[in-house]
Amino acid sequence: MCETCGCDADAGGTRLTTLAPPDHDHPHEHGHDHGRDHEHAGEDGQGRGHTIALERKVLARNDDLAGRNRAWLAERGIVALNVMSSPGSGKTTLLERTVADLGADRPISVIEGDQETLLDARRLTAAGARTVQVNTGAGCHLDASMMAGALAALAPPDGSTVFVENVGNLVCPALFDLGERARVVLMSVTEGDDKPLKYPHMFRGADVLLLNKTDLLPYVDFDVDACRDAARRLCPGLTVLPLSATRGDGLGAWYDWLAAL
Repeated sequence: MCETCGCDADAGGTRLTTLAPPDHDHPHEHGHDHGRDHEHAGEDGQGRGHTIALERKVLARNDDLAGRNRAWLAERGIVALNVMSSPGSGKTTLLERTVADLGADRPISVIEGDQETLLDARRLTAAGARTVQVNTGAGCHLDASMMAGALAALAPPDGSTVFVENVGNLVCPALFDLGERARVVLMSVTEGDDKPLKYPHMFRGADVLLLNKTDLLPYVDFDVDACRDAARRLCPGLTVLPLSATRGDGLGAWYDWLAAL
């Protein structure tokens, strides 16, 4: 049981599967125990104070491991980016384009988080990225121990880029540091321009906000300026980049942002 959000990250077991492009090794499956000590709040009427203390302990343990992940990546000159969004916002499509366009200049690997299936990992492998699929079962987010296990299975080369496509969710992924260099929040214009107001913690911690599916702006009720202003009230100076991952609009600005890291 995830003590912070109530999801059962161990339902069916967290599973790692490594996929490589055709000119690399064949996929291997890795069973992965993410190593958390599970503590449950009892039904003994101890109240919210006990719950808050438990959550702080869980997050502190996660942050300690995230710090070790960050040091491991920094020692090797590896840039890791945590990509977060609602389901269906276009994370996988964006990463497919990014891998295809930039992969020849810099090795790119992907840690793909989903509750089930290898569907997205296969897409990214076909685009040219060595990929590790993390299936979380009923879990709604990746955590630092899952990141550590995925990095061990992935073995990204020194000086490379690792994208982490987190489980689609605007709540819990924002709470768990993975050891990433930067946090990328993606939202589509089909979701409504009020998302920063509804999910402030996610947007407050963003390093860049990508507004995807701008090719659909003529057909939806979405105020780009209102969304940008709301996000920047939470995170002053936030970089906001409108783009269309399917049509290619705005990808140059996204690639420039990546190059500056």
